[in-house]
Formats: sequence, structure tokens, C-alpha cells
Amino acid sequence: MILAAIDIGSNAARLLINDVSVYTDGTVDFTKLTLLRIPLRLGFDVFDNGVVSDEKIKMLVDTLKAYKLLMDIYKVEAFKACATSAMRDAANGEAILKTILDETGIDVGIITGQEEANIIYETHIAENLNENKSYLYIDVGGGSTEITLFSKNKTIFKESFNIGTIRLLHDKVAPEQWEHMKWFVKTYTRNYLPLEAIGTGGNINKIFSISKRKEGKPLSLELLKDYYKELSGSSLAERKHLYQFRDDRADVIVPALQIYLSVMRWAMADEIYVPKIGLADGLIKMLYRDRTALRTLTP
Repeated sequence: MILAAIDIGSNAARLLINDVSVYTDGTVDFTKLTLLRIPLRLGFDVFDNGVVSDEKIKMLVDTLKAYKLLMDIYKVEAFKACATSAMRDAANGEAILKTILDETGIDVGIITGQEEANIIYETHIAENLNENKSYLYIDVGGGSTEITLFSKNKTIFKESFNIGTIRLLHDKVAPEQWEHMKWFVKTYTRNYLPLEAIGTGGNINKIFSISKRKEGKPLSLELLKDYYKELSGSSLAERKHLYQFRDDRADVIVPALQIYLSVMRWAMADEIYVPKIGLADGLIKMLYRDRTALRTLTP
């Protein structure tokens, strides 16, 4: 079956389309057919002014119209669409969702930070790792960071913090917020040491790509420190030239590294795995699970 997910984030809107194949032995493959990312940067409006501007609303609606056409072309059977931190904070968020539904037929839901953490966990990456170890999921977005602790095949906690790359760029994160996240991570991971980190999000994916590490191999804390030192000490133009970053990657990658490094230090994690999955992957897996359950219940 062909399934799709739309993730409207604070920095970009993504469309992921997967071909889901189920085999006789019960295994399921999720094969990516296409992944599109449009840097709408809704957080730039919301975190400064509290609302999404008319210009950005039009860009968002046009983007979703294009996504709808692509889903039709790929003959998508079902899809889920959600919006995260920027739309959670936008005073006109609900009105925007009504406009989207009226003009595109796409029903977008605004999810809470806790729901976002749940969906990211739905990828179940940690279940494929050592069951005797503890793993800390760290998902860094433009408006928030979701952290989940997974130990010995059990979820210990899932928490969302309003600390994200665009909020940091716009100086919208108070010292008290950093202190709270530090306290939370140190307090609730101390009984599960040693642990390893699992990083999701476009920025850690990009760092993994330029590191030339083999798939499945972790990045070390020291390597991330080196990248942070190099990138934070260079200009936007230099980052774009040296690493062929897009404009919308060159500015957010430094605050993203700041968040990953901080959480890893607080949790005493020396390595971070980068499975190259994200919210859209979790949405598709939830959609598949829900449709499978519905078929089972239907006579």
C-alpha cells in the first residue's frame, strides 16, 4: 500500500511517501518513494510576532496544494498531516487549518509536544539495538526539542521542551528554560547510565552525512564538539561554501548542535546514533498500524 505523511514544522514542511510491503513472515518494509522539503520557516513569524503572516499562509497553502497533487499522482491510499511547535504557538493557527482544509481538502492536526515525542518514538529504532542498554532519543526541531528515554525495552519518559533552533536564533529561549531542561535530563537519566543517544532531525542528519560515517555507526560527542567549534566560528557564507549548505540549513545547524551537545553532556552520553528518521516516518508507521488494526476488526 502507498502511504504518506505531511509534517508542518517551524522550519520546513515535509512530504514523505512510502510504499509499505508486508511479507508472509510478518515483516514489513517501508520503502521511500519520495521526500520533499519546503523551507517555509513559519517559526520566524510566530516566535517574533505570535502569528503566521498572510504571505507565509499563502506559501503554506500553495505547498500543500502541490503535495496533494503529488499524493494523487502516487496514488496514495491514506495519509496523515500534522503541524508542530510554530502552529501550536500561532494565535491564528486554528484559522489557518480551516483555510487549508477549505482550499486543499487536507485535514491538518496540531499536535502537542508530548504527541510529537510519541510519534517520533513510533519509529521504534531503539528496539533494534541492544536490549540491555539505555537509549536517549533527541529530536531537535525549529521550535521544540523532544526527548525520550528508552531502557531495556521499556519507555521511561517522553518530554517536550520549547527549545528549538529558530527560537534560539531569535533569542526566544530564556536561561530558565535551559536550566529546566538540564535539570530534567540529569535527574531522570541518572539511574540509567551509561546510555547512548539517538539523534533525529534534519540538522543531525546533515552532520552525519558530511562526517562520511558508515550507516549504523555512531557519531562521538568529541566529533560533534569539533563540528560545533568549526561551524560556530565561521560565517553563513563560509558554511554554505564549505559544506554546500542551503540558506535555511546554514543558520540553524549551529543552534541545533548546541542542543544536541548540551543534552548529551547532561545525560553523559559519549555517542549518538543517527538513523535518519523523523516525525514523518513515525506518522506513516502509526498510519499503517491504525489501518492494520481497522482491517483486523472489520468483518
